Amino acid sequence: MEKSTFIGFIGGIAAVGVGMALKGADPHALINPAAFLIIFAGTAAAIFNAFPMSEIKKFPRLIKIIFFGRQFPKKQEILELFVAVAKAAKSEGVMAIEKRANEVEDPFIRATLTMVADGFNGELINNVVDAEIKQMEKRHASGALIFAQCGMYAPTLGVLGAVIGLIAALGNLSDIDQLGHSIAAAFVATLLGIFTGYVCWHPFANKLKQINLQEVEIRRMVLEGALALQEGASSIVMESRLQAFIPLSERKSLRGKE
Repeated sequence: MEKSTFIGFIGGIAAVGVGMALKGADPHALINPAAFLIIFAGTAAAIFNAFPMSEIKKFPRLIKIIFFGRQFPKKQEILELFVAVAKAAKSEGVMAIEKRANEVEDPFIRATLTMVADGFNGELINNVVDAEIKQMEKRHASGALIFAQCGMYAPTLGVLGAVIGLIAALGNLSDIDQLGHSIAAAFVATLLGIFTGYVCWHPFANKLKQINLQEVEIRRMVLEGALALQEGASSIVMESRLQAFIPLSERKSLRGKE
């Protein structure tokens, strides 16, 4: 579970509700089916117009990532794995790398170690893995773009909803009480559009970008470890090279365990 998403989402709703109460506005005014239809259905329609179906199909999976996160191998675990493989390779040879590769659950790490075990040279390993990382970044960028575009469309549709509401309100000029309620209802769409755009969609896009950066950094660390293995680096050299990917406050030296 991605706790920060739940905290932000619930906190945003609470802030608006409490703010309305403090301002003397009736929170029940937000129960406006027409406003919800204009904002959510309108935003969905705009997204269908903006992206091919192959990209839109990713939306449910992206929502799941936003609210429940992604599980990545921990950097310290990657460090320990490559140090152990480097030790084994020095004493047992290339077969040790292949053996450890078959024991790894993560498909990316396993595939990268297999390339080393199969005798690929450093340049080829770097080119293949780098190309894969760049393709992954493109896929992730397209997913984040869907939410960023939602964040652009929703506030504008909120203005459209307000205009529609004001048109309806102007038809009740003879009834002052009804006119006031109609004008208040007209701006509910604007509120929903701004809220969803700047509390949900844009922040969701940013969260996907941050998750992408985490995965890229982990894959770059794996690539560095694979290149060090291919060069025949010792466990000490391996540790030194991979420690660079771990913040100083989180580094745990393995040399005392040797």
